[in-house]
Amino acid sequence: MFLSVFDMFKVGVGPSSSHTMGPMVAAARFLDMMRASPFEFHGLRASLHGSLAFTGIGHATDRATILGLAGFLPDTYDHEKAEAALERIRETSSVSPEGLPTLNFDPREDLRFDFGPNLPGHSNGMILMATDAQGDVTLQETFYSIGGGFVLTEGELSAGKDTDDGSPVPYPFKSAVEMLDMAERSGKTIAEMKKANEIAGGCSESLSRGCARLWQVMNDCIDRGLTTDGILPGGLGVRRRAKSIHDALLAERGMNLNAPHTINDWMSAYAMAVNEENAAGGQVVTAPTNGAAGVLPAVIRYWLDHVPGAAASRVDEFLLTAAAIGGLVKFNASISGAEAGCQAEVGSASAMAAAGLCAVMGGTSAQIENAAEIALEHHLGMTCDPVKGLVQVPCIERNGLGAIKAVSAASLALRGDGNHLVPLDSVIETMRQTGADMHEKYKETSLGGLAVNVPNC
Repeated sequence: MFLSVFDMFKVGVGPSSSHTMGPMVAAARFLDMMRASPFEFHGLRASLHGSLAFTGIGHATDRATILGLAGFLPDTYDHEKAEAALERIRETSSVSPEGLPTLNFDPREDLRFDFGPNLPGHSNGMILMATDAQGDVTLQETFYSIGGGFVLTEGELSAGKDTDDGSPVPYPFKSAVEMLDMAERSGKTIAEMKKANEIAGGCSESLSRGCARLWQVMNDCIDRGLTTDGILPGGLGVRRRAKSIHDALLAERGMNLNAPHTINDWMSAYAMAVNEENAAGGQVVTAPTNGAAGVLPAVIRYWLDHVPGAAASRVDEFLLTAAAIGGLVKFNASISGAEAGCQAEVGSASAMAAAGLCAVMGGTSAQIENAAEIALEHHLGMTCDPVKGLVQVPCIERNGLGAIKAVSAASLALRGDGNHLVPLDSVIETMRQTGADMHEKYKETSLGGLAVNVPNC
């Protein structure tokens, strides 16, 4: 099993990796299928199912699908160009993706939200169709957005094609036990093994450049969020708070007013800054998802800004360690809120951040595994019940608390010697079982929990 650091961390656009980025990627893949087809096409249709239908408006799934069929991609997304494209599509009822003729597509008629049962493969399903001059469907594909921006066709999902089993890597581990055994036998750290796997088919220079870009985008996102205020879109009237919290923290510096726990406010401000940007449709990095995108950057920023001895040159080590843990969670359970609730999103992010922080603070492989275990264990059972289908309540504050838990987990692990009762593998399996048992209304449908118990839903 091998998942690249650039699979776990992808530059994209808010507000959701599964509901925004995934549908956009699926649409791009469908356009490629059309380009490779011998048929002549005249129009497009799309239907959204399961969670993509129930929370699609709040997560901008309709917008992402339309833009994807127009040729937009998450990693090169340009907001101004997207707005202009949406206006043209509304006026002309057509899209003109590169390499294909102008295609009839009226979102009001050709994009359908199906609120019936989920498609059989996953709760995030969508069907894309291309039609001929008579309006008959001549090409059709079912896609599943399985979390974190990962997209599989129906055939790929049935075949179990969820990870890269292509090129062999020197340290292939599918469980935390295997990871720890390999670390002990090789004498390498988790980050060193992950790096060796990454460069097996490439070069360390491109890995370093890629990691540097990931952190740059994460850090820029924090900075934007810390300097932007106003009301978030979507109708809930949620006010951005990261800037005001950050401004207050800066004003209090040097005044001897701060209680020790004020450091939690710094972490929350960093995480909330990212998730406010995400909620506003800004550029973020999946870590491992958009809904949980603030946890890991907040912990890195906390480490760099507040921990003596921290060095930006070690951010690669943090990201590689975190990606190794995220890969285990994704392979053995889920990182999708629509599949397993928020334990799979913020819980996974907190485990990844705890592992990364423990690594750069000198933790052993056993302590790193312990840190991830503590963080994930104490998110078990967390539901995903976004109010009005928006990644605002409870998501924004929840990322702050996820970052605080990550730091606490890393600190507790570093106080021990790595020996502990509950293995990470057991917690990951418990999370998978809990997600399977969780009622569908608590898995990103906005049909239960907070979503039905606050006045604005």
